[in-house]
Amino acid sequence: MSYVLNDERENLIIKYLPLVKKIAGRIDVKGSEYDQDDLFSIGVIGLMDAIEKFDQSKNVPFEAYANLRIRGSIIDEVRRGGRVSRDKIDKLNQYYNAKESLENKLLRTPEEWEICKELGIDQKQLSKIHETVHFLSTISLESIIFSSDDKDIHLMDTVKDLNTKTPEEEIIYIEQRKLLSEAISKLDKRERIILNLYYNEELSLKEIAYILGISIPRVSQIHGKILLKLKENLKPKLEE
Repeated sequence: MSYVLNDERENLIIKYLPLVKKIAGRIDVKGSEYDQDDLFSIGVIGLMDAIEKFDQSKNVPFEAYANLRIRGSIIDEVRRGGRVSRDKIDKLNQYYNAKESLENKLLRTPEEWEICKELGIDQKQLSKIHETVHFLSTISLESIIFSSDDKDIHLMDTVKDLNTKTPEEEIIYIEQRKLLSEAISKLDKRERIILNLYYNEELSLKEIAYILGISIPRVSQIHGKILLKLKENLKPKLEE
């Protein structure tokens, strides 16, 4: 789309500014040097880049292409500003280890208060772990559900691979989606609603909080808790 005239280019930028705002609003910047206005500005640069590089002959809708370019530009820039801290990853791994240890002892899924007792933390500290999971899953649900837990995680690591999948990768992807769908069907109604609003309807945490009548931090915590539950429920299947 490099042949786009200046007036047409300006009109396209104006038309897709709401898309930039929507994408920027869905990226959690807590602990980052960037605020939402910064992310919006970075996203606009990504939009302009999409307009310049869009190739109509590829038969890909411009909005889908722009979405990827905008999202990628924001995540790439935030990545330069830092990563999820080693301390937060360590706490998340401690959570997994404590949960697994209790499961082996109790021969059942432990309650949250039991995990807190095992770790020597309170509910507030557990909620911070849930928020870490939410933060890691900002870009892709699959990235946190199917990721390993023993390394630092950069935000860019959660961006979906834009390259064409190999046949083997496609088979794995289809199987993962099937397992994930089955696991989601076993969640309670509110948990399924939150996942649907966040991933399918692409609403922001603020919008979901308004719909459910709860606080934004509470939505973040519940979302992280849901992902931990899904990952735990999928663990036996993935080990088969």
